[in-house]
Amino acid sequence: MKQLMMIGFGAMGREVASLLPAELALKWLLVSPARVDEVQAELGPSVRVLSDIDECDQAPDLVVECAGQGAVREHGAKVLARGWTLGLISVGALADDELMLSLRAAAQQGGGRILALAGAIAGVDGLAAAREGGLESVLYSGRKSPQSWRGSPAEALIDLDTVTEPTVFFRGTAREAALRFPANANVAATVALAGLGMDNTRVELTVDPASSTNKHSILAQGRFGELSIELSGQPLASNPKTSTLAALSVVRACRHCTDTVLI
Repeated sequence: MKQLMMIGFGAMGREVASLLPAELALKWLLVSPARVDEVQAELGPSVRVLSDIDECDQAPDLVVECAGQGAVREHGAKVLARGWTLGLISVGALADDELMLSLRAAAQQGGGRILALAGAIAGVDGLAAAREGGLESVLYSGRKSPQSWRGSPAEALIDLDTVTEPTVFFRGTAREAALRFPANANVAATVALAGLGMDNTRVELTVDPASSTNKHSILAQGRFGELSIELSGQPLASNPKTSTLAALSVVRACRHCTDTVLI
């Protein structure tokens, strides 16, 4: 039986925990100090609830982050310095060059690895393959309802209460999008890492009052041809800012930890 450590136990963490493959046991859960007793009482003795990586005296087969960019900054280097594999769903944190350098240094020192998970989008495998032989342009577009943009910097760029038609409120690079919209634009960073990088990947973000789903699209061109992907994903019922597919991509990483045939 392989063992998993999870960072975060919000809407996504709970979804992931409910869908883990039978061959992988959740043994450690990292939350803020204020939540340790509450979560420990909820999960019982089979899971050890921690507030710091240093409290774990064993080696998980996989660590998955489901807690946001702040958790990557707080715990990522410690995980990697111990030689553990860290699956990141908050890929937008890697748009911060200083953080990226520190994570790389910790991974090189300790032998750990970072897995940037696909999250709410499909097609990053094809995009990464295209990069190997002449990728020329990549545009990522994200479209969500006003509710999904609430609590984000979008509120300062457009009136979410009065918008009546699909409206683009941000155009820029993947780095700008990931840093300005940390809870909403992790996909932009994932697309960038798979393709042309943070500063050469174009991003458009749209609010659509008629949308009940989170819509993502990738348009890429190069020597390989043209790649066009559109995905309309349902948000988690417990958190409209989080895509159900993003949670399922964490589950897929967990299954890869146990399967012998990887796709």
